[in-house]
Parts: sequence; C-alpha cells; structure tokens
Amino acid sequence: MKTLISTLSVAALITISGSALAGSHSMGESDAHKMEMAAELVMKEGTDHAMHDMTPSVMAEDQSVANGIVSAKQIVAGENGWLVVHRTDSTMKPGPVVAYAPLRMGKNNDVVAILTETVKPGEMLMLMVHAEKGGMKTGRFEYTLGAKEDGPIKPNGKLVMKVITAK
Repeated sequence: MKTLISTLSVAALITISGSALAGSHSMGESDAHKMEMAAELVMKEGTDHAMHDMTPSVMAEDQSVANGIVSAKQIVAGENGWLVVHRTDSTMKPGPVVAYAPLRMGKNNDVVAILTETVKPGEMLMLMVHAEKGGMKTGRFEYTLGAKEDGPIKPNGKLVMKVITAK
C-alpha cells in the first residue's frame, strides 16, 4: 500500500511540475504550493517506507560450523553495532559469546562471524544484534555477559535475535 501511495505521489509530483512548466517558464504561487505539498508527501512516504525497512531483525538458519564461522543471511540494524553469537540451550537465555562481527546501520547481507571457540554439531547458538554504545572505544567490541557496554538492543523490551542449531 505504501509503495502504491509513493508511486502515486511521484506521479502527482511529475504531473504538477510538468503542467506548471508547460504553460510558462515560471510557476505560479498555487502551482509551486502544489508541487511543494506533493514533494512533502513523497518524502514522508519514502521516510515511512525506509523506517519500515529499518526494523531490526536477524535472518539465519541452522548451519554447519565446521569451517569455523557462523553466518546470518541478513541482519537489519537501526544503527552501527554488532552481530554477537552467544551459546544458548533450551532455556533460550544468552550464554557466553563465541563470535561477533561488525554491523553497519541498515541492511547487512551475508554477515560472517569467526568462532573464537569450538562449537559442536547439535549445539544451539543465539545470533543477536548489539549496539555500539557505552564502551571506551568505538569500533572495538567490549561486551561481556551482563555488561552495558556494546550491549544488546531491545526495541519494545525484546531482544533482536535468532536461535540456530549447529550442524
């Protein structure tokens, strides 16, 4: 629906600007106002659509970690931060960190984190989005379990994560 509105808004903007320019080399005050309103609608719809696309998420599947890495197909981050891979189990509580990789704001495709310790087939891993906040140095992952530095993001009080099983 938003895409249709945005498309119609762009069409309206083109129509308004085209008709205003067709009759003369300068736009009247009314035409300029209409064009400004159409442009505002296009920008609002584009911003709303972009914000919808910025909902933090993790897309990953069960995978072999025999090569020493764990990966996510796509991660959406609302700001620069980290993919952090925690050990977990059936309790679904994050455990020790076994890998991490930097994330940039927006969509990150094929995010790969190198494991810092052995993970056996059948073990569960929690791929989680963490912020780049509160640490002593930007660009250095400083989180330890329970710390606030570079801690997990929690939109609406919920962790942004996906649990997978190592094969």
